[in-house]
Amino acid sequence: MAVAAGGYYYYNSLKKGPEYALLQAAAATQTHDVAAFERYVDVDALTSHLVDDVANQSNLLTALVPGGSFALHGGLRLLKPQLAKAAHNEVQRYIETGSIEAAQAAAPKRLINLSFLGLAGHVVSPDSKFKGIKYTTEKGDDALVGLEFTQPRYDTTMVVEVKLHKQADGHWQAKQITNAGELAQGVARLEKQHLLK
Repeated sequence: MAVAAGGYYYYNSLKKGPEYALLQAAAATQTHDVAAFERYVDVDALTSHLVDDVANQSNLLTALVPGGSFALHGGLRLLKPQLAKAAHNEVQRYIETGSIEAAQAAAPKRLINLSFLGLAGHVVSPDSKFKGIKYTTEKGDDALVGLEFTQPRYDTTMVVEVKLHKQADGHWQAKQITNAGELAQGVARLEKQHLLK
């Protein structure tokens, strides 16, 4: 009886925790449910932070993104509102279709040919597998969850750290990938090593 009660308590705590929100967001991508995905992922906040993180890694953009050298002159920061909106549309189209190619094709033509899903594909590639939750740290209404993925191309794993915030109704919502810059640097280094082999 105690084991059953413990299991029920664990399930209920998981159902209300930040991990549950990420599981629901992942499920929404499988069912192509944009509304459910956006309940658990603040796409505007996430893409806004990603634009900042990518701009801070402008030295890597020339290698990873066509037209990346424009970022060296501060172009990404000037175009942040348009890039964040384009990234939002790209994510939304991906959830609707399940296809990165369709999401990129539907993206409007812009001065910098920057695909955030394309950049994400360098970190978590199509042949990557989700290994599990590496860690969860809660502090008040904020939480950090480390999601571990295999990266077969480089024979390693990568941890994507997601920051979530508890909403007024008690559910958690992803707001930021906190280690996007470090991941981009790591992938650039691994890609260089891979090409030298």
